[in-house]
Amino acid sequence: MICLGIESTAHTFGIGIVNEKCKILANEKISYVKKDSVGIHPREAADFHYKNAKKVIQNALEKADVSWKEIDLVAFSQGPGLGNCLRVGAVTARTLSLIHNKPLVGVNHCIAHIEIGRKLTKAKDPITCYASGANTQIIGLEQGRYRVFGETIDIGIGNFLDVFGREIHLGFPAGPKMDEMYFTGKKFIELPYTVKGMDLAFSGLLTAGKQKIKKENEKDLVYSLMHTAFSMLTEVSERAMAHTGKKELLLTGGVASSNALRKMMKEMCKQRKAKFFVPPREVCVDNGTQISWLGLLMFKNGITTKLSESQIRPKERTDQIQITWT
Repeated sequence: MICLGIESTAHTFGIGIVNEKCKILANEKISYVKKDSVGIHPREAADFHYKNAKKVIQNALEKADVSWKEIDLVAFSQGPGLGNCLRVGAVTARTLSLIHNKPLVGVNHCIAHIEIGRKLTKAKDPITCYASGANTQIIGLEQGRYRVFGETIDIGIGNFLDVFGREIHLGFPAGPKMDEMYFTGKKFIELPYTVKGMDLAFSGLLTAGKQKIKKENEKDLVYSLMHTAFSMLTEVSERAMAHTGKKELLLTGGVASSNALRKMMKEMCKQRKAKFFVPPREVCVDNGTQISWLGLLMFKNGITTKLSESQIRPKERTDQIQITWT
């Protein structure tokens, strides 16, 4: 069985083609990025996706060396995400489903990150730290749902890093460049550390960081900013592990590409004598592979999406989905 998955929640339009053994046959994508970007303009990103969708689909089919006769179903990111961008994926999926007479499966983007991470790392029952541009959640499977034990109450950690990166003229995405700077910083600068119960807030940290630009060494400031934010994430992840008794931590999402965050989480798990997992970077960032894999899991458990129910869900939460496939 082979699934073609469509990812279009934000700046990336991706097509993944995966078989039921999770062999990745293709993972093609293209991203909307402007040199002088001040973030994602939803309408412009959607236009970019529409213009490039056909090309990315063709590239994926050629890379996988499969025809539409060999593809068994079409999956797509139904939510959460930017409405304009989600619509591109939904319309594309509906069109392909109707033209080629294939079943349709709408999937939750956040859960797709978890499931591809679990499969590729062989994690069994982890607490997941899902850290991406718009999302920051600490998640664990409990009683048939992915429960959110803690989350950001303002902005996602990826957006936090990108906004600060633009302030110091690093461009978009700023995360990779800041990650390099982290390991060259020498002085720790005290900054707001905001953990409220099991939830986190990054806006105060961002404001304080901005106020210190040109007053502190740039590398030291980046190091201190990231160290503070990642410490917050690590604290809440460890609390969730202690609360649930789970002995595994899965780090996923675009910010999981950060070597600094990986190092901190790995050290915490070592101290707890817990296992630490992080999937390959190409599936940490948004991609079609994660969508196709979750689509397969859902389809094999009898879940499909009727055309009348395939509307996008920009604000859909991780804990709204009943999990029947684990």
